[in-house]
This record gives sequence, structure tokens and C-alpha cells, in this order.
Amino acid sequence: MTTAIVTDSTASLPPEVAERLGVEVVPVQVVVDDVSYDEGAADVTSERVAVALKEKRAVSTSRPAPAVFGDVYRRLAATGADQILSVHLSSRVSGTFESAHLAARSATVPVTCVDTREVGPATGYAVETAAAVLAAGGDRLAAAEAARARAAASSSLFYVDTLEYLRRGGRVSAAGALLGGALAVKPLLSIVDGVIKPLEKVRTSTKAIARLEQLAVERAGDRPVDLAVAHMASAERAEELTQRLGQRLAGQLEGREIRCAELGAVLGAHVGPGMLAVCVSPRPDLP
Repeated sequence: MTTAIVTDSTASLPPEVAERLGVEVVPVQVVVDDVSYDEGAADVTSERVAVALKEKRAVSTSRPAPAVFGDVYRRLAATGADQILSVHLSSRVSGTFESAHLAARSATVPVTCVDTREVGPATGYAVETAAAVLAAGGDRLAAAEAARARAAASSSLFYVDTLEYLRRGGRVSAAGALLGGALAVKPLLSIVDGVIKPLEKVRTSTKAIARLEQLAVERAGDRPVDLAVAHMASAERAEELTQRLGQRLAGQLEGREIRCAELGAVLGAHVGPGMLAVCVSPRPDLP
């Protein structure tokens, strides 16, 4: 049986990794001033979204329609896929999984949809684990279970300069954002069971980023891990954090590089400029 893997653009898979693994990436949409763009398109970069947010222009996001997934599933089946594994970001923060699930009902080959209950690189690592299981001879259901387990074991930790952008997108309450601004705190957040939850509140950005680093080290423990650092219009701070984590966790990384990249436009639209994130993903034991 030939199993194709599908994911969405918020999984933050480096293009070369997606190409090497043969993963089909469906773009989520970014809407700027009522004009919709596919994430990854040249005319809707993260930098452009950051500028639009700073200028307080209308920025939002939109899930792919079920028909988009339906077209992808049909094309993969027509080109030789006997079954499909579709792995996506948390259904509790996006309707992308629902669109994939609806399209799967009418697909011409069996489709298993996985709700990772995660976002960003944690979803990407789940995709990579699923591909590894398939490459080792596992079936679609085994790969789906491995993807869920990898996502559940991962930790997504992030710092934002302000809660305002999360408030605009409905990801935190207006009262919570107002309180954070009034107290001038710098929030640390995490993904818990598929939703954004407050983790800690720190008084200054310097202390908050130092605490983010320490939490990442604690989550890594003494296990082999993969690490990804993401940022939104904060490249210098991201590179410095990457270097420090690389030094502190050299043993757990076992020679692998920490991925450091700007967050995609879709997730960036919700967290805003200045965001720093770390994904700590323990490596599973695979055949």
C-alpha cells in the first residue's frame, strides 16, 4: 500500500524536509485588508504581516475550504496513493482539521485525519514521525498513532511582547489582555490540550526570554530531543536564544541542529511582532 501524507502550512515544515519526505502541504490563508493570500506566497510574507499588524490594519486568517482538501486527496489518489494520512494543527484553534475531515468523507481512498492538538513545529515533528513509521513499514493507522504521540509529548512555549494580537484573533479574552497591559507584564504561554494557556507572567522582556530558555531546558530533561526556535520580527533575539539552547542542550541534541526560522504568516498574525517560541519535542523510539 502506498500512503501519502498531507499537512497544512502552519506545521512549519522546512520546504526541503517536506520535499524529501514527499509531504503535500496545503496552505492556510492570510487575509490582509480583505484580500486573501495563500500562506507561503511571495506577496504575503511574515514581514508584511508584521508591518500590517503594527499599522493596525485588518489582518485575519482563514482555513482552507473542504473542497481544497478534496482536490488534493483526489490528485494524490490519481497519482498512485492507496491511502492518505492528513496531519493538522489543533482543531481547537483552527477549522483546518474540520475541513480535512469533511473532505475525507468523500475521498476515493481511505483517509485518516490527525488532530495533533498542537501548532507550529510540534505539528511538523508529528508529520516527520508519521513519515518515519511509514518508511519503516508501518501502516497508516500506526503512523497516525505515532504522530499523535509525538505531538502529545512535545512542548510549545512562547513569549509575546503583548497580548493584544491574541485578543484581536479571539485567542485570549479582552479582560485578560487588558489586565496584562495594565500590569506591564510579559506573558509566557503554552499549548495545553490544543488551546493557548498562560504559563507565567514576568515583569521584563529580558527576564521573560531568560525564563523561556530555562523552561525549554527543563522540558528537554536528559532525553534526546528535537528543538525549534521561531520568531516574529525578532531575528536577533531568536538567534541568540538558539545559540544559548544549543550550548546548554548539546548532549540531548546529539549533533542535530536547532531549527531557527521566522514564524509563518498565519500563526504570526495571531501572536504579533516580537514573539519568540521554542518547541521541545522528545524523539520517539522507532523501528
